[in-house]
Amino acid sequence: MNILFLNFLILTFVPFYLFSQGNHSFYSAFTNISSHPIKEHLHVLADDSLEGRSVGTKGGNLAAQYISDQFSKFNLKSIPSGNSFYQNIPMHGSTTLNTSEMMLLSDRDTTYLNYSTDYFLYRSGQQTFLPTPIPLVFVGYGIVAPEFDYNDYQSVNVEGKIVVYLDGEPYSEDKDYFDAQYPTIYSYPESKRRIAIARGASGTIQIPLTSFEDWNAVKKDFSFEDVTLAYSVSSNLSIIINPNTTGRLFFGSKFTFDDIKKMHETKKIESFSLKTKLKFKGAFKERDFISPNVIGTVEGSDAELKNSYLIISAHYDHLGIGQAVKNDSIYNGALDNAVGVSVLLELAKAFSSLEIKPKRAILFIAITGEEKGLLGSSYYTENPVVPLYKTIANINIDGVAMFKDFESIVGIGAGLSTLDKWLTSTAGTYNLSLENIPSQFKRFDAFNKSDQLAFALAGIPSILVLEGTKNKSKSKEEVTEAFIDYYLNYYHTPFDDLKHEVDCEAAARHAKILFDLCFNLANSKDAPEWREGTQFINARLRSIAEKK
Repeated sequence: MNILFLNFLILTFVPFYLFSQGNHSFYSAFTNISSHPIKEHLHVLADDSLEGRSVGTKGGNLAAQYISDQFSKFNLKSIPSGNSFYQNIPMHGSTTLNTSEMMLLSDRDTTYLNYSTDYFLYRSGQQTFLPTPIPLVFVGYGIVAPEFDYNDYQSVNVEGKIVVYLDGEPYSEDKDYFDAQYPTIYSYPESKRRIAIARGASGTIQIPLTSFEDWNAVKKDFSFEDVTLAYSVSSNLSIIINPNTTGRLFFGSKFTFDDIKKMHETKKIESFSLKTKLKFKGAFKERDFISPNVIGTVEGSDAELKNSYLIISAHYDHLGIGQAVKNDSIYNGALDNAVGVSVLLELAKAFSSLEIKPKRAILFIAITGEEKGLLGSSYYTENPVVPLYKTIANINIDGVAMFKDFESIVGIGAGLSTLDKWLTSTAGTYNLSLENIPSQFKRFDAFNKSDQLAFALAGIPSILVLEGTKNKSKSKEEVTEAFIDYYLNYYHTPFDDLKHEVDCEAAARHAKILFDLCFNLANSKDAPEWREGTQFINARLRSIAEKK
């Protein structure tokens, strides 16, 4: 290539400040980030031979081994506690069998319900056995939210009983009351279950009025093995029931299910005891296994800051083999999240190639069990390989840019901490604008749906960076429609595979932006902090006080 033309490209596409820093090490690593290795990693991780990379399977283990081999190739340091990149995590898997027996008993008769046709279990295993009839209590949405002066349990005693509740939360148009039309944490099934257990309930039954379009959508979501951390197996029955079956719960009671639906529509929910009782005897296929987080480190170079850490993470697991759709049963997870791990590997290579390493150390964590409930990241924060209080931030990667001409980015969780300062600086360097989450996607509540949440709950300022809707060659409407099409027709389906074209040029550009962001964080004397009033501040203060 003509040297004058090369210099023109450098001056045009690489920010001038790189040269003013005199950091040729940065420049070399930055320019060597490219689409080709990302594509190579993607074609390994999303291949049918890995069978969807589910935890504790041959495909999941092959993915972990591949990532480990790449870390070794890049000369990353293994975790301090051993000579391996693996942080092995004990897990427990359980699959409910159709021979399970569930009975609803009323004064009138006994009704036998069929697994998968009438109900599924959120949590499965032998601990859910209920040999004697347990009374049922309807508790509205199953929410206790003192900050909104709301309590579905106020007028009923649920100790030793099974609570029945609707999905979702009270409708509101007031941003100060359940965040208007956007979901709060109280809408999550896990939050509802925790509230019920805290009130002494023996089990829960959730009625899906709004969260699923039909029961077939429920069947797809619940066709996979239930997996938990081995030391945290649930001790409570937790059911999602088919709305077409729900009427039987209310036989002989003060209100019918039709009355409940009217209460929901008119925003006048009332809690009350039901006349029915429930018995359950489950049949399960169970196993115990190990699934690893894969962790590699680039050590810091500064005498004072080298013992502080930045975590860059991406989950490598996906759903595995599930319900067949159009004769395809492998849920490959190309965009979710094989391409994210591919970018993680390219970043690990770039940072390891620096002649002058960053001042702070960087941990690259390929996380397992995200799809099963943030298991790998939760395990890490409970068993960190470096102190949490010395970990300045987490940059999580869960999906990357779909279009290479993006002109805006979204920082999921950026406003919660001063990480937005670094993100704003990086965006400005590349003439990118910062966008809020498009209104069409706010109901997804993205910050609470991936591993950045687990790190945040442990007190670590965290962020997920995605592309925005502003694009040089596409309209905002076209980009938004493409996002919606992915979520409706590809996300968590067998069609998120290598036949679904992934723009690796876009992924490489996304990787360069993340590299710049992480480079500046790892070299900054200042560390990000949670903003006042954020729910994660106390966890941060606690880890600092306990030096955990």
